[in-house]
Amino acid sequence: MVMISRTLRPAYPIDLRSTLRPLLRGAGDPTMTLARQEVWRATRTPDGAATAHFVARGGEIEVTAWGPGAAFVLDTAPELLGQSDRPEEFVPKHPIIRDLHRRMMGMRICKSLAVVEALICSVIEQKVTTIEARRSYHALVKAHSEPAPGPAGLLLPPAPEVLGKLPYYAYHPLGLERRRADTIRRVSVWAPKLELAASMPLQEARHRLTMIPGVGAWTAAEVAMVALGDPDAVSVGDYHLPHQVSWVLAGEPRGNDDRMLELLEPYRGQRSRAIRLISASGRQPPRRGHRMPLRSIARI
Repeated sequence: MVMISRTLRPAYPIDLRSTLRPLLRGAGDPTMTLARQEVWRATRTPDGAATAHFVARGGEIEVTAWGPGAAFVLDTAPELLGQSDRPEEFVPKHPIIRDLHRRMMGMRICKSLAVVEALICSVIEQKVTTIEARRSYHALVKAHSEPAPGPAGLLLPPAPEVLGKLPYYAYHPLGLERRRADTIRRVSVWAPKLELAASMPLQEARHRLTMIPGVGAWTAAEVAMVALGDPDAVSVGDYHLPHQVSWVLAGEPRGNDDRMLELLEPYRGQRSRAIRLISASGRQPPRRGHRMPLRSIARI
């Protein structure tokens, strides 16, 4: 089995945990583990499957990779860790954002280049609670993937060629109704053309993603944040985000998309970073009414 390593010596601070956290699909993600100074991640590359191990030591990051895609993982590791990111262009205007930005200088906008992996996860997350989405993704990986190379005991994200051939009813026991199942199947069939979005200008990349029925602006923004390194992506249509942004930036317990965009306007060009900082703050508006109910589609 191929195993190769390289040492990165970035000219800027990097916090592995906060930078790569958006790629983690909840506790128990079978494709990834995340610690403060150490990350394991399984992925599929144009050259084949790979597992990457990142360890931060002082100002260096040691990257080791296994599998046919190991060289690709090492070559693209700087992009994954935010080499193209420009946090120095971010001007924090709100005192909470200013304090968070100062304390989280090592958080960078990652760029995984794994468009279809991010897209399948984002489709699963459409219009359901985070708990439901994580449960369905974990079940999908365990049912339709295989072990990743290397010693970490991870599983690979499911291969598009496998997902595209599954009938829609095979997704039902995993908690995915026909609408999302059919979208995943379409994404999988068009995977080679969708992966090309990683090399396109952001506007063209988003357009390509939304050409797939079932992939709208919210889903494209979610993909842009993690796979395309978009520092300005805003997930319009999110269930919770407008409330949190309105609460942190204006002290208003309830918000909508228009109000969220108004409050984020001073950060245009870097709105995704502002949202990441707001999410990292842990500040939530007071609850009113009932939570979004958990469902079990598999039992329907």
